[in-house]
Amino acid sequence: MYKVFVNEKKLLVSKHPEPLEKELRYESFTTLEIALDLLENTSVKELNVFGENIEEIWGEFQKLFRIIEAAGGLVNNPDGKLLFIKRLGKWDLPKGKMEKGESREESAIREIEEETGLKDVELVKFINTTYHIYIERNGEKILKCTHWFEMNFNGEDTSKPQIEEGITEVAWKNTTQIENEVFPSTFKNIELIVKEFWNSKLK
Repeated sequence: MYKVFVNEKKLLVSKHPEPLEKELRYESFTTLEIALDLLENTSVKELNVFGENIEEIWGEFQKLFRIIEAAGGLVNNPDGKLLFIKRLGKWDLPKGKMEKGESREESAIREIEEETGLKDVELVKFINTTYHIYIERNGEKILKCTHWFEMNFNGEDTSKPQIEEGITEVAWKNTTQIENEVFPSTFKNIELIVKEFWNSKLK
């Protein structure tokens, strides 16, 4: 199953129909074009495209976009708080585009160091990948795939925002603060990966 956010609206690609606002059975490439058009140009807020061969559908879907890969981290400290950044007035997790020749892990650690000023972050494990779509100023459609890792930090807190990247704040947040402050002012895929991370901790 793949979840993609289009202007904060949800597109779910699955093998079997899911109970969302609108469902489309995958017939051909055109099904995907129709799905995107509905999410971009109508009031539909969530849509499910389903079909037996989910990997084939996903492969066709990716052909609609230029793909950009990014990596980032959910960084824990010994107090059980998570590290967030504030960029352009919204809370976000530290992340950024992968550079040529970098592994996902290397990219995630580098981006955290650059965006938050923290050194010696310890990588624990891969969590999942989130997907969202945006349009460049030239009209090109981008599918951004962000690979997320769980990380630990228990060194000296040297955090400071990377101002030149539009980051105005770096802050550690506990569960209550995340639910009350971060979730109302963040992106759907950030909320999704934080909740997935929390659920993995409960298992």
